[in-house]
Amino acid sequence: MQAPIDALRERFLATGDDADLPIVDAHHHFWDLRQNYHPWLCDRPRIAFRYGDYESICRDFLPEDYFAQAGAHRVVKTVMMEGEWDPRDPPGEARWASALSERSGFPNAIVGQVWLDRDDVKGVLDAFKSMALVRSVRHKPKTMPRSEHTASFAAPGSMRCERWRSGYALLEQSGLMFELQAPWWHFGEAAELARDFPDVAMIVNHTGLPADRSDEGLAGWRAGLETLAACPNVWLKISGLGEAGVRWSVERNVPVVRDALAIFGWERSMFASNFPVDSVVVTLDELFGGFKAMVADRPARERLALFHDNASALYRI
Repeated sequence: MQAPIDALRERFLATGDDADLPIVDAHHHFWDLRQNYHPWLCDRPRIAFRYGDYESICRDFLPEDYFAQAGAHRVVKTVMMEGEWDPRDPPGEARWASALSERSGFPNAIVGQVWLDRDDVKGVLDAFKSMALVRSVRHKPKTMPRSEHTASFAAPGSMRCERWRSGYALLEQSGLMFELQAPWWHFGEAAELARDFPDVAMIVNHTGLPADRSDEGLAGWRAGLETLAACPNVWLKISGLGEAGVRWSVERNVPVVRDALAIFGWERSMFASNFPVDSVVVTLDELFGGFKAMVADRPARERLALFHDNASALYRI
């Protein structure tokens, strides 16, 4: 496939036409709920969720479902994020996704589930090292509501927890990257982690979760991103911009995206769908079309980096 992708890249650089733009979706999910157990999707009652009612995504989502929704957008490769699979068997999801890739050609890279403060962390990382598609891991650290958070926050399971950090230190030897999903008021702790482990690439998920769109909330979010952007080993995924009860739109999200790009730069940012989760608030066709519209005034090389080249290089696909 690489030769056709290279030709597509060159054609896009020559034409600047979005119809020619190859896309690496840097963050999406696949799941088969008939075969596999994802507690948040399978159990009742449903858990509280930041987008509100997510009943519509509690069904199978596989490559054929993804590409049926992608429209004319040229998604050439994808990175599958762990989907909160049964925590009793963290490598199980990556094994399943590897077999799915063998059958369908997708995903092309995998982010595995890990629990950095559990006794099995080394064994899980060793298992991932033996899987050709696993590039990164995610463990959502312990966090607090903004109103309860303090500068000295260091609860068990948090990014300042010594047991959690000991697990994180193992990533240096594993060669795996780390995906950070935490609210922006914890980014001071994340920056400490990035500075203390400069050889571990950290990838901020979902644009740093700018859920509070008030002036004060966005100012705090921008400051948090600036703190992390000062660390050269930190990257940003522009995704997950949905809001409960609000239909996703370019008008609503373009200021956030432009601020994020101004802070992290196009060299360390990438677009991603977060599908099927974001289907609660937007279609996949609308999402990619909206991201393209937001950066339509940027040079073709920057747009190619944001949609394809950065994720392709980072995840080695």
